[in-house]
Amino acid sequence: MALVGVDIVLLGGVVMGTWKFDPYHTQVEFSAKHLGMMTVRGHFAEVSAGGELDPEHPERSTVEATINTASIRTHNEQRDNDLRSSNFLEIDKFPTMTFKSTKIEHTGGDRYKVTGDLTIKGTTKSVTLNAVKYGEFNDPQMGHRIGYAAETQINRKDFGMRFDMMLDGKFIVSNEIQINIEGEIVEAKEAEATEKAKEPEAADKRA
Repeated sequence: MALVGVDIVLLGGVVMGTWKFDPYHTQVEFSAKHLGMMTVRGHFAEVSAGGELDPEHPERSTVEATINTASIRTHNEQRDNDLRSSNFLEIDKFPTMTFKSTKIEHTGGDRYKVTGDLTIKGTTKSVTLNAVKYGEFNDPQMGHRIGYAAETQINRKDFGMRFDMMLDGKFIVSNEIQINIEGEIVEAKEAEATEKAKEPEAADKRA
């Protein structure tokens, strides 16, 4: 659920500017416990995110993300449809979830805390992600990129997902949802060039 691991807006060696997440190299994943035992994992296939980066003053940086809730995938069609229903995301009424940063803190080294407003099913709560920069890359073809990872945990019931069926005294789906994000941000002008370069490839796959 969350997108939002959009937090790597704070790294040295880059200049202030607009950055976008490369949709081909961004993953928003989540996991929950089934009956308190097995971990069920999933991801969102459609994520749009970007922000303003100020490496000298991380607190001035911003990030926003939007996720298409219908794009949820857990490798099980029946379960995916249940997650799209009113038991959970209710995609007919709430086709997107969003994250908008409100505070970014440098906590030492390549680590940061990114606090922001997460909105799911019309409910907005403040969440904090622990983020880390794990790489930087600059190439004429692939552009100037920064890699990041971020994680947080939310309680699904805080966002109106109140399905609470139990079996043998155990919740079928845990209330706690772990969120893990990995991705690459690209300078906006380079991101646009990368997208255009990949359009023929995408068209070939659709043909």
